[in-house]
Amino acid sequence: MSDSNFPPLLLSEWQTTRDTITVYAQVIGKIRRALTPHQKHWWHVSLRVASSGLTTTPIPAGDKTFELLLDFTHHRLLLTTSHGERRDFPLTGQSAKAFKDETLAALAELGFEPQIDEDLFNNDSAGTYDKVAVFIYWQALAQIDAILKEFSYGFRGESSPVQLWPHHFDLAVNWFSGRLVPDQDPGDPEWSDEQMNFGFSSGDGGIPNPYFYITAYPVPEGLTNTELPKDAYWQTEGWTGAVLPYEVLVNDSNGKARLLSFLRTVQKAGSEQMR
Repeated sequence: MSDSNFPPLLLSEWQTTRDTITVYAQVIGKIRRALTPHQKHWWHVSLRVASSGLTTTPIPAGDKTFELLLDFTHHRLLLTTSHGERRDFPLTGQSAKAFKDETLAALAELGFEPQIDEDLFNNDSAGTYDKVAVFIYWQALAQIDAILKEFSYGFRGESSPVQLWPHHFDLAVNWFSGRLVPDQDPGDPEWSDEQMNFGFSSGDGGIPNPYFYITAYPVPEGLTNTELPKDAYWQTEGWTGAVLPYEVLVNDSNGKARLLSFLRTVQKAGSEQMR
């Protein structure tokens, strides 16, 4: 894997396609949520990075399991089961409703009937699906997934999987300090576990181009005084966290090292202050 494999990814050049595949991810995420046993911190609703796209991982359903894969190399939705059955259809920019209907129909044909709120996906306006843009994004995301896994290997204590959250379409991993947040119900890990979140966003309303982010819950006093590596900065409007713009890594032969330095610098500072 080349350290310079951070291709140009300006959101303005592919936002309509990004928004289309976000909806597709949300559909299969809702299906995963409907049938997967609950896990703490809502890890049963997220997707995982596979070799060719985003997967639900195996979902239990009666005497077998099934898996849904958004294949961003062949541009298809792939449904496979533990009994060897397979269904697939192309990703063409079909509307949210059409994609939802096709996915549920393929599942029903094999005897799976997940109960999801279909009204969330009743928009029948066609989307955009630029295969080249999707493939470029996929090359970036696959590398970022691998780097986040390498980074999190060094954690002491509990951490989450590297996972993609369909709602915001960001890839992230969490580290937990092992301490409980004061004045929070210890039986509710979502709010009681002290933690840091390390992730990648393809861009949003607040920061309109791709970026890496690090947040802490709760934010330790003095964390934002930590000196950051070159080109990184502290975001304090709307939310508090460290930010490294993706664009500074594009065509940088030391991109991987720079990203790891950013992640490790803030994780070290945060873990020391949390102790």
